[in-house]
Amino acid sequence: MHGYANPARFLKIARPATAWCLWPGLLLILVGVIGGLAFTPPDYLQGDSARILYIHVPSAWLGMGGWSGLAAAALAQLVWRHPLAAIAGRAIAPVGAMYAFVCLVTGSIWGRPTWGTWWEWDGRLTSMLILFFLYLGYIGLASAERERQTEGRMAALFAIVGAVNLPIIHYSVQWWRTLHQGQSISIAGGSSIAPELLWPLPLTVLGFSLLFGAIVLMRMRAELATIRAEARLRRRAAE
Repeated sequence: MHGYANPARFLKIARPATAWCLWPGLLLILVGVIGGLAFTPPDYLQGDSARILYIHVPSAWLGMGGWSGLAAAALAQLVWRHPLAAIAGRAIAPVGAMYAFVCLVTGSIWGRPTWGTWWEWDGRLTSMLILFFLYLGYIGLASAERERQTEGRMAALFAIVGAVNLPIIHYSVQWWRTLHQGQSISIAGGSSIAPELLWPLPLTVLGFSLLFGAIVLMRMRAELATIRAEARLRRRAAE
């Protein structure tokens, strides 16, 4: 892993990888969303409102997955002092926050016809809202440490501690009485979603995941370019 810590070597891989993630991701999202909206039948209980799952489920998955990536980058920064880890963390956080926000918004829209309310202080909804605020806290802390030109250790510690919220989100539907439905897809139990409704979901999950990766790579490349430009300006000022 340390072999890719060199920014030049990382950029050599990141440039083509961005395109490999971006365009297939957008294509899969397009196919999955069109399939979900036009070629699947309405749910027998929730009708057409259930079609929002093709956006809501990937957003929820990636909102949580983004913080997992954030915690992994923080661990690499603190333990192995990986030089790109802090940059990766700062690149991941706004993207994860965006997905968490989309999850909350689509969940609220879905909840209105299903539960009869836009919001409920339900275990799953509340813990997901906390995750969104954790993202905002990390972004603010990381930005402050970046401006002070420190190593970003406080932001890394914050990311690791904040990971405690992830199992709370996952198991909230089991630990508390909740309006939110239980787990619909699992490795052991398979899927409780009808096959004619399920098939577009893997397409949008994979598509949004690839889009997530593409945006993170773009942000990392942009920050490395900024760091290089700042270093060049400092060298010129010192001459």
